[in-house]
Order: sequence, then C-alpha cells, then structure tokens
Amino acid sequence: MKWFLALLAGFSLLMTSGCASIDSKQVQWYYPPMARPLQPTIQQEVKIVRLSQLLQREKLSDEVRAKLFYERGNAYDAVGLRNLARIDFEQSLQMNPAQPDVFNILGVYYTEIGQYDSAYDAFDSTLEMEPDNLYALRNQAVALYYGQRPHLALEVVDQMDQVEVNDPFNALWRYFIESELAPADAKKTLSETYEHRTEKQWGWLLVSMVLENTPDKEVFKQILAGTKDNTVLARRLTEAYFYLGKRYQLQGKYADAVSLYKLAISFNVYEYVEHRYAFLELENIYLILKQDK
Repeated sequence: MKWFLALLAGFSLLMTSGCASIDSKQVQWYYPPMARPLQPTIQQEVKIVRLSQLLQREKLSDEVRAKLFYERGNAYDAVGLRNLARIDFEQSLQMNPAQPDVFNILGVYYTEIGQYDSAYDAFDSTLEMEPDNLYALRNQAVALYYGQRPHLALEVVDQMDQVEVNDPFNALWRYFIESELAPADAKKTLSETYEHRTEKQWGWLLVSMVLENTPDKEVFKQILAGTKDNTVLARRLTEAYFYLGKRYQLQGKYADAVSLYKLAISFNVYEYVEHRYAFLELENIYLILKQDK
C-alpha cells in the first residue's frame, strides 16, 4: 500500500499545483505495458544456502564438487549475482573441464564485459564438445557482432540455420548482423524469412514488430492477453522491449532506444540474454553520442 499512497500523494500534488494552468481534460497519460519485476524467491535463497553448506564438506569427489559449483553458479545467476556465479563456474571447470554448458555461460559473461577473445575461446570449447549446440552458436555470433566482426558472425549464423531452420531469434540476429554490412538486403532477408515461417512460435511476433508489419500497440496487446503469469509476462516484455530498442537504434532514434533498453532491464530477468545485452547496447549508444559531440 505504501507505493499506492505515494503515487496518490504525488498525483494530488500535481493536480493542485497545476490545475490553474492545465486543463485536465486535455492531459493524456501513457504508460508502457509492465510486469512486476522478478525478485529472488525463498526457494532460490534456500538453495544457495544449502549448496554452500554442501560445498563445505571435505569428503567430496571432484566430480560432485564440480556439479555443486555449477548448480550454485546457476542459482547465483538467476538472482543477478553474476560475479559470484562466474567464480563458481570457473571453479567448476577447474574440477571438470568437460562441461559445454559452463563454457557457454562463461562466454556470455565475457561478452557482457567486453572480453571478446575470452568469449570466443569459451564458445569454441562448447562447440568442440557439442558442435550443434544452437545456444552456443547464437551466443558466439552475438559476441562476434559486438566485437565488430560481422563477417565472421554471419558465417556462424549460417551454421545456426543448418541446426535450426526457421527460428525467429536466429532470424532477428541475422538481421542485426547483416544490417552492419547491407541494411537493405538485411531487411529483405528478414521479410522473406518471416513470410516462409512454418511454426507458430512466439518469437515471430517480435520479428513482425521489428519489420513494422504489426503495430507496436498490437504486439503488446497480444503479449498482455497471452498470459496471466507474471514471470512469463516479465520474460516476454524483456524480449519485446529489447528488440524494439534494437529497431529504434538502427533507425538512429537513440533516445527511444535508451528508454526501451532500460525497460528491458527493469524486469530483473537476469538469465535472459536480452537483459544482459541491453547493458551493452546502452554503453554502445553512449559511445556513439560521445563521439558525435
């Protein structure tokens, strides 16, 4: 109730201070579709405590200890404690290097902080063990994209399409990567891919939004109508705001893009790459505007 009372008080102050000069009938309020930001659950916190207690035991094999570090790393990651998660993942690999999923998530971490060479090595390690790991391929392409290597990123996207045909997120990242090389061709390719889609995946709605085939208002209307579960809603809004931000950024509308990336971050969906890469995009926009000045 505290937030409601604060909102009510602020609204009352606004009305009393501005009613003399503003006709309230002409004022329109616009709020973006929102979900309640995700918060750590008691189950997640208890899991971290229990795993920490288990790791204190002396008589554990390296295999078991590596598994526990991996599980605790995932638990840390889910609540946004990324540095602690990274430390646990690295310790897990020291005891058992044959873990493609651990290398994959470490590659994402390195991408987030701009250590692209380390990211490439991590994804290469995953793909050596699992050549058809779609997530590692996509993450490697994204790392190459952010590392200013679009030609190499495009080669990886071609490998992705061999593993998973007609994937909407593959199509979106191909579009962003190709836009660095040939924007007109990139949009044509995305349009053709969208027209030949064969599955009704949720991600195709995002593709339609990026192509501006479906009005943004309709996209968010469908998102809100599609679920009553707050966690699912937070995840879908995180993706939607991120990719809408990318669309505006490619159009040079940086102020709109910044606002959308901040919205993508606001739901605390820490494990989604869209949440992670929104920080990178904000930094890139800052650097662009700094150079322009």
